[in-house]
Amino acid sequence: MGSRVRELAGATPATRDRYVDLLRVASLAAVVLGHWLMAAVTPDGVGNLLAVVPALQPLTWLLQVMPVFFFVGGFSHALSYRSLLRKRPGGSDDSVYSAFLRARLQRLLRPTTVFVLVWGAAALLVQLLGGGGGLTGVTLRMVTQPLWFIGIYLAMVAFTPPLLRLHERYGWGAFAALAGAAAAVDVLRFAAGVPYVEFLNFAFVWLAVHQLGFLRADGRVRRPALLAGAGLAAACALVAFGPYPLSMVGMPGEKVSNMAPPTLALLTHGLWLVGAVELLRAPATRLLERPRVWRTVVAANGVAMTAFLWHLTAMFGVYGALLALDVPLPAPASAAWWAQVPVRIACAAALTAALVAAFRTFERPAAPKAPGHPAASGGGPLAALGATLCLLGVLGLSMVGFNGLLDGRTALLIAIPVSAPAAVAMTLGGWLLVERAGRGRGAR
Repeated sequence: MGSRVRELAGATPATRDRYVDLLRVASLAAVVLGHWLMAAVTPDGVGNLLAVVPALQPLTWLLQVMPVFFFVGGFSHALSYRSLLRKRPGGSDDSVYSAFLRARLQRLLRPTTVFVLVWGAAALLVQLLGGGGGLTGVTLRMVTQPLWFIGIYLAMVAFTPPLLRLHERYGWGAFAALAGAAAAVDVLRFAAGVPYVEFLNFAFVWLAVHQLGFLRADGRVRRPALLAGAGLAAACALVAFGPYPLSMVGMPGEKVSNMAPPTLALLTHGLWLVGAVELLRAPATRLLERPRVWRTVVAANGVAMTAFLWHLTAMFGVYGALLALDVPLPAPASAAWWAQVPVRIACAAALTAALVAAFRTFERPAAPKAPGHPAASGGGPLAALGATLCLLGVLGLSMVGFNGLLDGRTALLIAIPVSAPAAVAMTLGGWLLVERAGRGRGAR
């Protein structure tokens, strides 16, 4: 692996924006570390450190960095789609779209599908043997929760071509339209009490952040200090005078969450973060010119999705080992609990590294097709259908988990009850459709 990393790092073109690669890795690392730190596990269950110590909730304004990842996604998707258009100047919209969708989703869905299959088999075995209580049951329920991010990212990939055309025509106006739609949804939700309308902001808020990545790709984020200041001021005002909570992550028992579904406050928080990371661009770019630093970023990018998928598995594995060894779990936020934090995080990191070593091969992209490889006629609608099924499948699985797999347990996906078997079937079926759409008519 080390020689491959050196080869990839050495072959990096001078035109590549290395800072974007750093932001991708750093944002996922911050989410992983945040999950490890916030989990307040006791023999009685799993709580949230931010609920135990509300004074720590302002830290979410720095550590809730998912908007940065989606911003980076917009940048990368714009460059990737435009590159594909240049390479296939005579290709139909359908063929280019299906090729784009398959190429972008391959590194995302292959490790995700393996994760779902491994955990699905483990959950089935545990429940057939009569297990599923205590920490095991909590693990089966919570280990799939980060998959919501995969579902949102799938939607961003699927909507890239039409939203990129809107961006090329209207620029900041396209972003303003999505932001305005997010604001209108919150007005209907909080002022008019319209039911279910809040779920539209899963699209409007995150696609607006994604649109900022398009603007970054075209060099149109020219005043990051103004963007950060305006976003921070708006977020403060909304939290101070509106119905929005202080925490930028979901809190147990709260009537309103800024995350699920996302709110206008989270969108303004995203503006502040995007402006802030853009202000750090110049010094970070100079740092990334050092070969050792850049090789580290390249290596981390190659396994980032695998580490993200399995980091909760590692965390619950550490807690399970502590309970099995009769190591006392101190009360969350106590002095003994804080003293134990570095050891728990180090053990979780080591176990995550072992899981990455076992599953990293599934994150490697497949060999690219020859330039003349035919794309399937009508592949665009097939690819879109596949992406939609994957999106619904992973979102449903993030909500229902694997606990109760044999009991018919369901969770509401918007207003539709979804079971774990149905969510797994949609995920696998959607991936097969995306694969078929990208292979060409003659492929079986």
